[in-house]
Amino acid sequence: MSTQNEPGDGFLPVFRWKQAGRENLATRRELREMGLRPGGQEPAARIECRGGKRFAWLYRIDLAKPKVPMTLAKEAALDKAMAARQTCPGPCGRRFFHCIPLKTLGFCVECFDGTPADPASYIAPPAKHLLAV
Repeated sequence: MSTQNEPGDGFLPVFRWKQAGRENLATRRELREMGLRPGGQEPAARIECRGGKRFAWLYRIDLAKPKVPMTLAKEAALDKAMAARQTCPGPCGRRFFHCIPLKTLGFCVECFDGTPADPASYIAPPAKHLLAV
């Protein structure tokens, strides 16, 4: 274990990958698996791998707070945001189960170059009603 000087935090312990001695410390991902979140606490340590090129902050488990549960409003907002990334703005208007390359192609691959899409990869667009015709 060495120490790393971080601005504003003083010296933080730095652990190497799979190094022992972090009983009460966990990464954000490990906290999430336990149903916890950092809860505003500052990192207590840092874990490094690949010779220090990759790192993750470690947080104290005893200071972590429970995760905030997903509400219906949050779920609806996330679905709306994902729909914008998954729906083709082209003539097909299909919503795919994956994000389509809007920045590079602007449309789904089928609308861009005619490559047929697998029917299992998208949700058919809703039928347009003809009530106002």
